[in-house]
Amino acid sequence: MKSENFRAFLERKQIHFSVQTYLIDAMGAMAFGLFASLLIGTIFATLGEKTQIAVFTTISTYAKGATGAALGVSIAYALKAPQLVLFSAVTVGIAGNELGGPVGALVATIIATELGKLVSKETPVDILVTPGITIISGVLAAQFVGPGVSAFMTAFGDLVKTATVMQPFFMGILVSALIGIALTLPISSAAICIMLSLDGLAGGAATAGCCAQMIGFAVLSFRENRWGGLLAQGLGTSMLQMGNIVRNPKIWIAPTLASMVTGPVSTVIFRLENIPAGSGMGTCGLVGPIGIYTAMQGKGNPVMWPGIILVCFVLPALLTLFFGMLCRKAGWIHDGDMKLDL
Repeated sequence: MKSENFRAFLERKQIHFSVQTYLIDAMGAMAFGLFASLLIGTIFATLGEKTQIAVFTTISTYAKGATGAALGVSIAYALKAPQLVLFSAVTVGIAGNELGGPVGALVATIIATELGKLVSKETPVDILVTPGITIISGVLAAQFVGPGVSAFMTAFGDLVKTATVMQPFFMGILVSALIGIALTLPISSAAICIMLSLDGLAGGAATAGCCAQMIGFAVLSFRENRWGGLLAQGLGTSMLQMGNIVRNPKIWIAPTLASMVTGPVSTVIFRLENIPAGSGMGTCGLVGPIGIYTAMQGKGNPVMWPGIILVCFVLPALLTLFFGMLCRKAGWIHDGDMKLDL
């Protein structure tokens, strides 16, 4: 009976211990927090640098400075935090990001939010207890967990980047395919790349994979979704196709094969690089191409612009249409398989 009462209590507090909650919902929300702070700040920084308009640089400084707070709020919001917990997550996100980067913010905010939800509105002095528990637990979690988690993610990211420099062809295929798949899955490829500090050639390969998925699905499903679908997937997210992928996984073959071609084209032929903030975004808001430009400006690469145009836009479209044609002839893809409710 006590166990049943505790489960009922957790249900009333909307606390659900699951992979869906912490690795999909929370990480998915991280992408919004990152886009509303670090990513948009990076775009404004590039604009400020190239136009010499001071207000863009000022906006960039404040936007990037709000990254920790944005992460805390977005993660707590995804976990259905009540108001006091949500507002207290600002402090937790800042501490987590400062001490452990985005992963530190994720871990600290999850712990703080769930503990804050447990005590929320359970005492007469909720105004003190709820933010107190949330902030204390979050900051302590950031201090104890953040540095170690951050060090591990940085080391793993360095391993991937070093391997890509040493084996640009094979790692170009692997990184492009895996990050592209992550972009379409209901998790955050942007958060993964930022957590791994994935830049350089590996960042360029990641961008190639993301662009292949977004542009690929946009053109492959054009007959079903027309211009609205083209824009929604090409400049928004290929995640819109996830429901259709569950119904027919074979529609995923063409853009994934395209990513396995564009990845090594990026790393071997054009030597494209990116910054962590742009690596996992693809053509979403054109953040990926802008990130490549930001990373490579001033390095004297004469094929940067042709590389951006081909790897991010032209090759994903042509290759996916080609592989899609083969899949249709094989009977793996049928009309209506990629229809979206737009």
